[in-house]
Amino acid sequence: MDKVALMDRIETKFVLSLNKLPMVLDCIKNDYRVVSFDDNKTPAYRTLYFDTDSLFFYHEHHRKRKDRYKVRFRNYVDSNITFLEVKHKKNGRVDKQRIKVQNEKINLSQEDELFLKEAKILKNDLKLKLINNYSRITLVSKSSVERVTIDFNIRFQFNEQSSQLENIGIIELKQPFLSRETSVFRALRDLQITPYNVSKYCIGVIKTHGKENVKYNRFKKKLIRLDKITQE
Repeated sequence: MDKVALMDRIETKFVLSLNKLPMVLDCIKNDYRVVSFDDNKTPAYRTLYFDTDSLFFYHEHHRKRKDRYKVRFRNYVDSNITFLEVKHKKNGRVDKQRIKVQNEKINLSQEDELFLKEAKILKNDLKLKLINNYSRITLVSKSSVERVTIDFNIRFQFNEQSSQLENIGIIELKQPFLSRETSVFRALRDLQITPYNVSKYCIGVIKTHGKENVKYNRFKKKLIRLDKITQE
């Protein structure tokens, strides 16, 4: 895992029906190792996203800004470890910075805000805007510097509103440089599953804050596609 930390990377996402996931895993089973936490190969994750009251980060994504940020607490539920993370995407490349923090935090401390300032987050009015829970399979390539994550059981919550992505899996390839010739990329291509960029944060905001409260016209096609995959 240390060799594939890939805090500076290229990400490629795919969305598929969970009914197709066994076929994908069968195609690549000899080329990847599965990360296990105390013999649990599908550990739980909990992510708390922060944004302004006007949802600045969300709208930057909606505007398709090529230079944008996400701020979140990422809790590894099984190991009970939490990090404050800043994810910076610029011109298709992702840089992630993080620091370890106390568990079960829902507010940013002065130390947290100092870290955010050093990470060039200039907003000082960030508040919790979404909670995202999911299970994850993590694969590490035996032959290349590549990590693959497969998220499922994806659930969103904000205040009293909750939602779930039924029968949806999100596969994400993390690579130092884009390569379409790795085993998982070839397997997905053979199964006619093409790259498709989707943000769990943005989808979660729409589903929990309400379509009547957020601008989402550029995400309509993604919502329709997710609904279609759910039925597969």
